[in-house]
Amino acid sequence: MSAAIVTAPSFAPATPPGQLTKDTYKGRIDPDWCPGCGDFSVLAALQTALYELGLKPHQVLVVSGIGCSSNLPGFINTYGLHTLHGRSLAVATGAKLGHHELKVICTGGDGDGYGIGGNHFVHTMRRNLDLTYIVMDNQIYGLTTGQVSPTSVKGMKTKSTPHGSVENPINPIPMAIVGGATYVARAFSGQQKHMIEMIKGAIQHKGFSLVDVFSPCVTYNKDNTYQWFKPRVKILEESGHDPSDLHQAIDRGFQWGEEIPIGLFWRRTDLPTLEDQEPVLHDGQGPLAFRKLGIPNEQAQALIAELL
Repeated sequence: MSAAIVTAPSFAPATPPGQLTKDTYKGRIDPDWCPGCGDFSVLAALQTALYELGLKPHQVLVVSGIGCSSNLPGFINTYGLHTLHGRSLAVATGAKLGHHELKVICTGGDGDGYGIGGNHFVHTMRRNLDLTYIVMDNQIYGLTTGQVSPTSVKGMKTKSTPHGSVENPINPIPMAIVGGATYVARAFSGQQKHMIEMIKGAIQHKGFSLVDVFSPCVTYNKDNTYQWFKPRVKILEESGHDPSDLHQAIDRGFQWGEEIPIGLFWRRTDLPTLEDQEPVLHDGQGPLAFRKLGIPNEQAQALIAELL
């Protein structure tokens, strides 16, 4: 088991809000995704969302697992954790409970989030932890060069399914709605302005937020391309959809074919978060991360040195 890679903002936390620019959120490392990858658009949308919300880099933690899209924390100027395959939500849960004033955002892919990490996905939703989860859903395992993923459509031919997949795909939208997520949205890398609004709404929402993004893999998925999605995706907000209508949200989440909805499917604001219900986080002593450990300083430093 490898240790997580930790990144931190590259400027002083005291930067005045008036000095924030979009470049404030540009990471020290340039993205190395394949030219044309949808993840470039997701990264840019997240950076723009943070800028428009006025969040300083030191107020944000981005956590990821393993995969092409999970390299994102290294490309954005916030606190970051690049963790283990499928374990980003588990790590993010600990970070959020340790410092519940942080805006914690998880990023990853469909294989990492719905396959390897499917168990954590379910339990984080039911707890309604105040996290934002952005899943770059390219319907393929890209990092390992093109195997079938949990969201690959039935019949899809890949390196691991040369005769076509015989499995039914996961549909993350209705799964998230019935699983307890209180903000469920979908975006498309080819419509960045709309994606920015979906991400902003997710970050502002108090509760577990999922933004599933159609983010085409231009190298290994030759079926679900930009050209395939563009005539099919239709924005829910333009059709009069009511995101407070549970049954309508589920019905629209199942819609797939010549018309595929993107936008905000479901939002619920009356369900308390896990942090709200945990009394130790609201005893007036502030976040757990800043409290005294209750052990001698020498012992504390030894533990910190061993863990780091």
